Amino acid sequence: MNATLDQHLSKAVADGAAPGIVALAATDAGEIYRAAFGRRGPGEAPAMTPDSVFRIASMTKAITAAAAMKLVEEGRIALEQPMREIAPEIGEARVLTGFAADGKPQTRAPKRDITLRHLLTHTSGYSYDLFNQHVNSYMAYHQLPSIASCLYDSLRAPLVFDPGERWEYGIGIDWAGRIIEIVSGMTLADYLERHFLAPLGMRDTAFELRPDMAERLVDAAARGADGSVARIDFEFPSDADFHMGGGGLYSTAPDYLRFTRMILGGGELEGVRVLAPETVALMGQNHIGDIVVPPFESDNPAMALSADVFPGQVARWGLSFVLNTEDLPGGRAAMSMAWAGVHNTFFWIDPTRRLTAVLMMQLLPANDPLVLGALVGYEQALYAALS
Repeated sequence: MNATLDQHLSKAVADGAAPGIVALAATDAGEIYRAAFGRRGPGEAPAMTPDSVFRIASMTKAITAAAAMKLVEEGRIALEQPMREIAPEIGEARVLTGFAADGKPQTRAPKRDITLRHLLTHTSGYSYDLFNQHVNSYMAYHQLPSIASCLYDSLRAPLVFDPGERWEYGIGIDWAGRIIEIVSGMTLADYLERHFLAPLGMRDTAFELRPDMAERLVDAAARGADGSVARIDFEFPSDADFHMGGGGLYSTAPDYLRFTRMILGGGELEGVRVLAPETVALMGQNHIGDIVVPPFESDNPAMALSADVFPGQVARWGLSFVLNTEDLPGGRAAMSMAWAGVHNTFFWIDPTRRLTAVLMMQLLPANDPLVLGALVGYEQALYAALS
């Protein structure tokens, strides 16, 4: 098995998919594959190693959602509870309907309250100023900072539709991170460390880099129009108002695999239980009903390219994972749980075939075609080796 996977991933690096790649996979029996290829950045960067540290961006979301679900499990918050009861500012959000001739945003009151389920499923009405130009214009008009600033005022974004009426990727899980802080009385960093990271042995996962993690950090990089890859500066502030529950963590592939193995294990890893089996089962169910997760759309091609997550089939959403509703050819079974980070880091959890895998690169934009080819090839080679 290792030889086939090694060949595919080393070729992906040689073909320019990314300067370096780390890949891990596990079944119920434990880890079955671990490898690193290439370098930690363009040019003469140090060699990539399995313990290299990545900006995992939106792969943070699944961990934050798990933390929110722990509070649900404990009865401290409810999925259908209006979030304005915890954070009154959420009750002040209005639906953006357009712009006047002078550029002034036009808004109206939403038809219903935003619930925790809305926040965790991207059906709250919140979008991302990073990807939605209308939201970006609203924020600019009102002189509000981007979510990337990690300032409280960045959460004063508008809604782009009424809660519960459709799906759009947005800051809902950043808001869920703030809800966790308010309900628990702890910072999100401290809550995650106490209830998930430390119990699961995820020593190299944090919002702020220790010196030894910084030494292993992979360079942020971007592919230019000519196809060349160059280093870029890309860090979220560590001294702002809050840490982004939707995208602020650093981690390693071995650490993240411990999280996905916990989900595959129904809330338990190596004898340590952090969530009840019923909670994990609930997280893997469709929580958006007949709403479809549409092809991803981006108004910012430097950050992310538009892409169809699962071409030819309907996608749904859990708490908080994308769910493919049909088997992927040569790959994961239907109702597998997955997501990714903007720097092209990926994971999936396949409860049917009892497999979970992580693939990490560090390159913008998200959905780079060469990167997606490496991902699909890795998945198909992994399943072929296990069949």
